[in-house]
Amino acid sequence: MSENQPEPKHEVRIHINRQPYESPNPTTGAALYALGQIGAHQELFKEIGGDGEDELIPNDGTQVHLKQDQHFYSQRDFVIIVNGQKKTVTTKTVTFDEIVKLAFPTPPSGANILYTVSYEDGPKANPQGSLKEGGTIKVKDGMIFNVTATDKS
Repeated sequence: MSENQPEPKHEVRIHINRQPYESPNPTTGAALYALGQIGAHQELFKEIGGDGEDELIPNDGTQVHLKQDQHFYSQRDFVIIVNGQKKTVTTKTVTFDEIVKLAFPTPPSGANILYTVSYEDGPKANPQGSLKEGGTIKVKDGMIFNVTATDKS
């Protein structure tokens, strides 16, 4: 092989949303999105074992080195704790209103009800804090939300 030729790529089996695929290695983020038919408004994540945070794969020409039988997903169930109860969400980000609805499926009555949402054990980007009305937040498995309703009358 001459010095000017790139190293040959070889195929590896990977899994995207639990479906097996053969992919050149290395590849690009854009190629993985195309291979798994990931929608324009979805993100693709590389599954990281243990307590590690799953890695976002950018939908561009960034090179991605693959391992045999590596897993990627665009949608996954996240188990979060809302007011002490396990709840499942299917998106990596949730809104203030979604968290409130999980906490209070039947909301308290009254015209002046205000909600406060605090959280802990979140991902590195937002490990703890409060979520403001109209806001969104990234979640991870085991993240804890505390939602209180108050009557401002």
